[in-house]
Amino acid sequence: MKNSLANLNEKLSEALRAVLPVIAIVMVLCFTIAPISASILLCFLMGAAMIVVGIMFFTLGAEMSMTPMGERVGTAITKSKNLLLIIAIGFILGFIITISEPDLQVLAEQVPSVPNMTLILSVAVGVGTFLVVALLRMLFSIPLPQLLVVFYVAVFIVAGFVSPDFLAVAFDSGGVTTGPMTVPFIMALGVGISAIRNDPHASDDSFGLVALCSIGPVLAVLILGMVFNPGESTYTPAAVPEISNSVELWDLFRVALPTYLREIAISLLPIVIFFGIFQIAVLRLSKRRLRKIIVGLVYTYVGLVLFLTGANVGFMPAGNYLGQVMASLDYNWIIIPIGMLIGFFIVKAEPAVYVLNKQVEEITDGGISAKAMGTALSVGVAVSIGIAMLRVLTGIPILWFLIPGYAIALVISFFVPKIFTAIAFDSGGVASGPMTATFLLPFAQGACIAVGGNIVTDAFGVVSMVAMTPLITIQLLGMLYQLQKRRDARKEQPALTPALEFELLDDDAIIEL
Repeated sequence: MKNSLANLNEKLSEALRAVLPVIAIVMVLCFTIAPISASILLCFLMGAAMIVVGIMFFTLGAEMSMTPMGERVGTAITKSKNLLLIIAIGFILGFIITISEPDLQVLAEQVPSVPNMTLILSVAVGVGTFLVVALLRMLFSIPLPQLLVVFYVAVFIVAGFVSPDFLAVAFDSGGVTTGPMTVPFIMALGVGISAIRNDPHASDDSFGLVALCSIGPVLAVLILGMVFNPGESTYTPAAVPEISNSVELWDLFRVALPTYLREIAISLLPIVIFFGIFQIAVLRLSKRRLRKIIVGLVYTYVGLVLFLTGANVGFMPAGNYLGQVMASLDYNWIIIPIGMLIGFFIVKAEPAVYVLNKQVEEITDGGISAKAMGTALSVGVAVSIGIAMLRVLTGIPILWFLIPGYAIALVISFFVPKIFTAIAFDSGGVASGPMTATFLLPFAQGACIAVGGNIVTDAFGVVSMVAMTPLITIQLLGMLYQLQKRRDARKEQPALTPALEFELLDDDAIIEL
C-alpha cells in the first residue's frame, strides 16, 4: 500500500505537468482574444481535473497490468514455436483489442453510409491481419522500412479510388484504433517476443507492431469505402453545455459517467477473458503476481473512465467553441500558431505516450531518454496541428500533405538506425489518441464551421496529420543520436603518435609500409 501511494503521487505530478500547460493556454485565450461562456469554462476545468486523476490511475495501472500481461503472452506464444498458433493468436488478439478500443465508436458514428458494426468489424480485421504481419516480421527479422514502403504505396494507390468525402475519415481510423487500450498491450507483446530472440537486432525489432497495426485500419476502411461508395459523412457538433449552478455542473458529468463505466468495462472484458484463459492453460503465474495484475486492471479501469468522461464532457465542447470563436476573428490566421502551441503541449497528456516513452527509455538503456522522445513528439504534433489549421482555412486536399509527408518519412527510414524507424512509426499511432480526438478535432471542426468550410474534407484528417509528422521528427532525432554517438566514440579514442603506436606492436608483428 505504501509503495502504491508513492507511485500514485509520482504519477500525479507527471499528470499535472502534462495537463497544466494546456489549461493555462486555454485560460489565457478565454480572458483575451477568445471569450467563452462561464458554462463552457467550468465544464472545461472540471474535465481537466478528471483528466489529471484519470492519467494518474491509468499510467500506474498500465505499468502494473497491461504491460506484464502483454509481455507474458508474447513470450509464451514465441516459446511454443508453433507458427500456426502464433498466427491464430496474433489475429484474435488484434481483433478483440480493436473492438475493445473506445475511440472506434466515435469513428463509427461519423460514417452514416456504413453500418456501425460493419465498420468496426472491418477495422478489427485490418488490425488483426497486420498484427500477424508484425509478429511474423519480428520472428523472421524482416526489415521494417521495406514493409512500410510496400504497404503505404498500396494505401495511396487504393486511396485514388475512394471518394474524397471518405478519405480523411479512413486515414483518421489508423490513429483512432491505436489508443490507450491497444498500445500498452501491443507494445508489451513486442517486448515479450523480442526477449526470446538472442540475435543483436532483437531489441530493435521489439518496436514496430503499432506502426504496422496503424496501416491495417486505413487500408480496411479505404477498401470498405470502395465497396459501399459512401457519398458523404455527416458531422454532429458537440453540444454546448448551459449550466447555471454547481449542482447542474455535477449533473452533467454524473449523467455521462455510467456510459463510460459500461463502455470501458465492455472494452476491458475481452482482454481480461483472453488473459484468464492463457493464465489457466499456459502461464500459471503466482498468486502474488496475479494480485498485482488485478489491482493494475482496477487502476486502468478507473483511470480510463475518469479520463474519457473528462475529455468528452469537458474538453470536446470547449475545443469546438474555441475553434469557432478564433476562426471568426478578423485575424483568423492566428489559429495556426495557437493551434501549434496547444498541439505541442496536449500530446504530453495522451495516456499512451507515457507507455511509449517509458518503454523506449528502458529498451535503449537510457540512450534515448523519455524527455528527448517527448520533445520530438511535441514538435511533430505542433507542426501537424499547424498544417491542419492551414487546411481548415484554405481547404487544401489532405493528400497534398500526406503523400509528400510519408514519402519523406519512408526515405529517411533507410538512413537511420532500425530502432528509430520502428519507434517513429509507433509514435505516430500513439500520439494520435483520445486527447486529439476530443479536443483538437473539435477545435478544427469549430474553426471549419466559422469559415464556412467542408467539415468532412477540411476538418477531418487532424488525427492522420498528428500520426504523420512524428514519423519525421523522431527519425531526425535518430540521426542526431547517431551523429552524437559517432562524435563521442571519436573523442574516446585519442590519436596515438607514430612512436607510441610502434611500441604497442607485438614483437612478431608484420609492419606494412
